[in-house]
Amino acid sequence: MTERKPKNIFVEGPVLPSFIGESIQQHSTKTNIGAHSIFLGQVRADMVDGKSVTAIEYTTYQEMALEKMHTIREAIFDKYTLTCMHVYHSLGKVAAGEISLFVFTSSAHRKAATDACAEIVERIKSELPVWGKELFENEEYQWKENK
Repeated sequence: MTERKPKNIFVEGPVLPSFIGESIQQHSTKTNIGAHSIFLGQVRADMVDGKSVTAIEYTTYQEMALEKMHTIREAIFDKYTLTCMHVYHSLGKVAAGEISLFVFTSSAHRKAATDACAEIVERIKSELPVWGKELFENEEYQWKENK
């Protein structure tokens, strides 16, 4: 396998539905793909101590996060027979109801695509140095705990 270079996974603000649709459409000409698995992480309007979350503001140490994502990416490609993998994570403010994480895996067969997608999401949540600050209507905030 050829060595892959670290890719920038970060987008400013929410991952837009039009971008997700275009990403899917771009794969329609790749006839060696038999399965796609997609995970979309959406910001919830959780109630915390009687206050509603209106948005999450994501921050990261980008160089460290991209190196870590590269490590995760290489491990996933070594473990699963994938045709391709795309990961996009928001930075900055993402309102409740908007998408902040888009993971898209493709393979010849469904099991590799679905298993790889699930593992990537879990590893991003547990290993990637990205932090979310939950914002409330009254301009208060608290740092979000990954679950």
